[in-house]
Amino acid sequence: MRMQSAIMRWSVVLFASFLLTACSDDKQATDVVEVLGPVAFEAGDECHVCGMIITELPGAKAQAVESRSTAVRKFCSTQDMLSWWLQPENQNLKAELYVHDVAQTPWENPKDEHLIDARSAWYVAGSSLQGAMGPSLVSFGSREAAELLAASKGGRVLSWDQLDLAVLQELASAGHEHAAAYGEHVMAEHGVTEVADQQSQHDEHAAPVAAPAADASAEHDIHSQHQSH
Repeated sequence: MRMQSAIMRWSVVLFASFLLTACSDDKQATDVVEVLGPVAFEAGDECHVCGMIITELPGAKAQAVESRSTAVRKFCSTQDMLSWWLQPENQNLKAELYVHDVAQTPWENPKDEHLIDARSAWYVAGSSLQGAMGPSLVSFGSREAAELLAASKGGRVLSWDQLDLAVLQELASAGHEHAAAYGEHVMAEHGVTEVADQQSQHDEHAAPVAAPAADASAEHDIHSQHQSH
């Protein structure tokens, strides 16, 4: 009799355990969200951060696809996507993040079929490769490819987890320096500095011309006084 009671108790426990496991599996199944994957960049798409036309600019592009709402945000550069993602209000979003694998597609016109998971990608910060906003955060599907770029064009290799506000600030600072140097180049190319030098030389020669006029006026006053006497 005791044996039968023990068997019955164990049967109840096992059945309850089975029900709990089944419920847990059902809950996990409902929590699983289908992977949507990246979408194509279309002509006229504007960057979610800066508003620039994405397809008109060189360099790796990026996008964020919200898993639940399927909303898509597109970016003209990897750093624009990163600056958006690092904002506190976006940290809790269930979003798939994608960037171009530069090792597989042309830098000037990246192809959509080479968009990869941004979280598993490798990045080169501080290279001489110029993107949409000047200095760029160059994305690769493998660390080896990223190290090859860093060896040839400078910079350091970073994983997704190493990307933070300090990296963005570094890129922004380099961007300002690039813009200033480019501005000086354009001014020199179009002769703006030469015109300025010519104007400066003209002013140097023009300044003494006013002096004789003042002397002549003074001489006229003296001559008038002499005639009155």
